Amino acid sequence: MTMKPVRVAAVATAAVLAPVVLFSSPAVAAGTADRGTVASATATASPASPAAKDYAHMSMDDLRVEVLTLMAKSPEKSSMRVYGSRALDKRTAEALVEFLEVGQYKAQEEDDRYAVLAILGKNPGRGVTRAANKALDGNAADLRYSLETGRYKAQEEDDRYAVLRLMTQHPSDAFRAAASKALDGGPAAVRQFLEVGQYQVR
Repeated sequence: MTMKPVRVAAVATAAVLAPVVLFSSPAVAAGTADRGTVASATATASPASPAAKDYAHMSMDDLRVEVLTLMAKSPEKSSMRVYGSRALDKRTAEALVEFLEVGQYKAQEEDDRYAVLAILGKNPGRGVTRAANKALDGNAADLRYSLETGRYKAQEEDDRYAVLRLMTQHPSDAFRAAASKALDGGPAAVRQFLEVGQYQVR
């Protein structure tokens, strides 16, 4: 998705330049996806969620704070910042409410889709590739699930397959024993074996 340069209103600048809250990943993950480079991992309620706020009755100042908070939690060049900045630039309560009630969810879906595409761009294993393509064929919830959970499960699958393949290439008893121990130890042990352990046992 091609992003256009963003003109952030002066009132938004300080908050938008606050430290970005990046998506934290389990140790087994190969790394987070980037949105020029990382997609926003902001957890937001869906429009139908009981936790959704009553934006229509907020003051302009409170609406701005809500928008700026979402933008501050999202990386530069993300759709969340693009749409949020556009809403702020209109300087109307209607524009801010529309962003908070509708636009933020569209922005989050775009950012999540970009993040999944970024994962594919790193040429991952078969499991991660399959999970990413499945998410791209789905809806916003599928994309979020893939980024928060699915890709890590898929990475574990790929890692285990890689260890099994190494066992066929290095049939020594010592190597097989170390590989089997890693497979019995869970995702972190498998990842450690692939990154370090396999080079220590031949």
